[in-house]
Amino acid sequence: MIKLINLSKVYRTAYMETTALDQITLHIAKGEFVAVMGPSGCGKSTLLNVVGMIDSPSSGEYFFDGNEVGHRSENELVDVRKQNIGFIFQNFNLIDDLTVAENVDLPLLYLGIPKKERRLKVAHALELVGLESRARHKPQELSGGQQQRVAVARSVVGDPKLILADEPTGNLDTKNGDDVMNMLKLLKDKGATILMVTHSPEHGKRADRIIEMLDGQVVGGEASARLSVVADNTTKREEKSLVSE
Repeated sequence: MIKLINLSKVYRTAYMETTALDQITLHIAKGEFVAVMGPSGCGKSTLLNVVGMIDSPSSGEYFFDGNEVGHRSENELVDVRKQNIGFIFQNFNLIDDLTVAENVDLPLLYLGIPKKERRLKVAHALELVGLESRARHKPQELSGGQQQRVAVARSVVGDPKLILADEPTGNLDTKNGDDVMNMLKLLKDKGATILMVTHSPEHGKRADRIIEMLDGQVVGGEASARLSVVADNTTKREEKSLVSE
């Protein structure tokens, strides 16, 4: 599903240069639930932004579902992103003036799906997260845990191939955080591929594996070891060289 090869992201200004991602080689298979952990500023969110095609790599290669997307134009990336990726943010990012159902409906509206089909998909997504009775409420009428469940429903309503979760339990208490993790596990069991950034060791353990980052590099976990499962011969040679260094 996701393959990064020697990928770097460098931010430059007139006065300084900052390497946010440094020569990362990583593979995430279809249907995996992967957690990314590490201290603040280590590159976790930058990695999520690059994988989510919100930001582009400075160098290296990014293959999504078998296609190289790291150096496509923004217009091309918008189409790939909205058809394949769902996002869950720490701060929910719901629109206060819209109802719960209207917030969940937004991704489908952007995809041009007919209204009748959208209504059915929204109802199914809200049923999945247990909020079908709150469809006509506004976000400010819900608890923080309920708002995050709306965000989960919005992320999955379009049946994306990949779900990206950036600290999805960061603003929640223990019970609501566990509820969100249970929903992510359910989505994984239904076949979704999930990449989650988290500071919580307990929630990280709920994933299939943990990737540890430090100073823009992968320093722990199984990030490189799984590459050879699906990589071509060229990539295999690159990984052997990487492991031997």
